[in-house]
Formats: sequence, C-alpha cells, structure tokens
Amino acid sequence: MTIFDEKIDRLNTASVKWEATKEVFGEADLWPMWVADMDFKPPQAVIEAIQKRADHGVFGYTFIPESTKQAIQAWVLKRHGWSIDPSWLIYCSGVVQAISTAVQAFTEEGDRVLLQSPVYTPFFNMIEQNNRIVVNAPLILENDGYKIDYTRFEDALKSGCKLFLLCNPHNPGGRVWTKEELSRIGELCLKYNCLILSDEIHSDLVYKEYKHIPIASLTNDLSENVITCIAPSKTFNLAGLQASVAIIKNTKLRKQFDETLKRQGYFSLNTFGITAMEAAYRDGEAWLEELIDYLQENKQYALRFLQEHLPEISCVKPEGTYLLWLDCRKLGLSDEKLRTALLQKGKLALEPGSKYGPGGEGFVRMNIACPKDYLMEGLKRLKNALK
Repeated sequence: MTIFDEKIDRLNTASVKWEATKEVFGEADLWPMWVADMDFKPPQAVIEAIQKRADHGVFGYTFIPESTKQAIQAWVLKRHGWSIDPSWLIYCSGVVQAISTAVQAFTEEGDRVLLQSPVYTPFFNMIEQNNRIVVNAPLILENDGYKIDYTRFEDALKSGCKLFLLCNPHNPGGRVWTKEELSRIGELCLKYNCLILSDEIHSDLVYKEYKHIPIASLTNDLSENVITCIAPSKTFNLAGLQASVAIIKNTKLRKQFDETLKRQGYFSLNTFGITAMEAAYRDGEAWLEELIDYLQENKQYALRFLQEHLPEISCVKPEGTYLLWLDCRKLGLSDEKLRTALLQKGKLALEPGSKYGPGGEGFVRMNIACPKDYLMEGLKRLKNALK
C-alpha cells in the first residue's frame, strides 16, 4: 500500500470531477475518469503550509514573496535544466488565462493563430472567443504515437500566423516532444516571425524513460520568442487553488503580457495559491517521484487490461501526463453511439475525443490518476460498455 492507494471521498466538496457529471454528461451516477485532476492528496508539506497560513487568521492583500520566486526558479533548473531569472515570471490564475492573455496581447481580432489538433480544447476556445482565426496543422498518428507534419506546419506559418500554441507534453496524446522536434518547429516559427506560447503544464508528469525539454531553453533566439506556461496544479493536484506562472524572458513581450493582465483587472494570486505553490516546488519532489512510479504502474495495468479484454481498443503511447488517449475506431461506432454505450451501459464518464478537434473522432480520453481500485472499476465499466 502507498499513500496513493487511499480512497478519499470527494463528494460534497463541489468537486467538478465527481459532482458535475449531471451537468456535463446528463447523467449523475457515473464513474468519473474524465476531467484532468487527481484523486490524491497533495504532498503533506503543502497541506501543512496551507494549514499554517490559515491558522494565522488574517487574509489581506498578498504579494508574491521572493521565496516563492526562488522556489520556482530552483524547481525549473533542477527538474528541467533551464536557468531562469525570477524577473521573467508573471503570475496568472491558470494556464488557460495565460493563453487568452497571450492571444489578446500579441494578436489583433481577425489574426491567425496556429495549433495542432487533436489538442486541449481551450486552445480552440481562447482563439475563437477572442475573435481570432484558428489555423490547424493536424498531427499525424503513426503506429502508436503522434508525429508533426512539418509541411503542413510550415504552410500554415506561411499563411501569416502571428501566434502558435504548442502543447508539450501533449494533451491528449501524451507525447513528450524531442529536442529535434522542438528545434525544428522553433526554427520555423522564427523564420516566419511567429510567436510561440508553450503550454507545459504537464512538464513534471513525464515517465522516467523520457525527458521534458522546455522549448525556450534550446537557443537564445527561441528564449526571446517563447512564452512558457507552467503550474503546480497538475503536478501536485492543486487546480482549485488557481496559481500558474508565465515565464517570459523577452522584456518587451513580458511588459505587453503584464499590461494586458492589468487591463483585465488582474492583481495577484490568492493567498493560498501562493502558499501552496511555494511549498510544492520547494518540498514536493520526493512525493512527485513516488507519484510517477504509481502512475507508471497504473498505466501498465491499464494497457495490459486493454490488450487482454478489449484488443480492438488501442492506446496512443503515453510518454507523459496521466491521461490515456484510447483509439476506439475499430469498434465501428459513431461518436454518439460510443458516448451512449459508455454512459448508458458502462456508467462511465470519459472525455469524448471529438472535443479535441479534427483527428479526435473515435477516441476517448481516460484519466488514470486515481487509486488502483478506482482504475480497476473504471476499466471494468469500459469493458461492460464496449464488449
């Protein structure tokens, strides 16, 4: 038994994952393996830091102390080999807010913004809701992993894209892009004067045979052309505390980004978000190493189960994240029939692949960041739904 085997009742905590299924799926009695948060407590050091701050009892306006900035700086250097300066850090309530802010700061209405589908749904939403044009250079699925279509990528850049939204590690496909892949797309963006926003929220959740590389760390030219977004929310299960960081070396870009935040009325992170972020980055590494081992075991169990019981379903090879991207196309079901089977027969809530844009049809996304018993229950329901 490990700390991650503990079954924690999340009902009556306003949990989106466990209590919003009626609103999202139209069914209340579902086993939730959809939204990307974990069913684990964060590191004990984080809980104790929050409790200590709460015990103080006064929660007035709070700034980001130097100790928090230093914790972030040390974490990025140790985990990813990237030396950053605390002056490069801008704070947001979440990475989605940072994406929207970048779209507003660095493009105008009607401008073209590039992405690679299938990809995290808010990429589409933040472009469209800010009245920009989505330009898609879809990824290629070969064997059991995604590849970049460089011809389509360059053609899209030639069409005049002002901003490229990169997802690394990739959600939902789990790819951890290599140095060679990142270098090539980075060079193309520089060639066509296209700014890069790199969503690296899953950067700490990488399986041990792979390595996350921040694209901004590759060359000096790229470091001046990238907004990198990180957060403790996925890594340490702190999404409800709403704290993230944009790392922007380029002084002009950083100023534009900050001014756009200020125009939105943004002031600072909330007190508990600051406290939790610092404690997690300062004291959470040992916990994270245990988590990755546990997720690796869950991943292997799920893959074996699928091979034995549902061989028609294949899984895109997960190199990072705690998400499995399941290819159900060989079942011959439409997206609607697949959804109905999962909800009505399996009583199982998974994310439909169609949410992730072209190339997502016939897929579902499963969150395996849960106790092993929860995973086993979800897989049993998947089998009942699709057998």
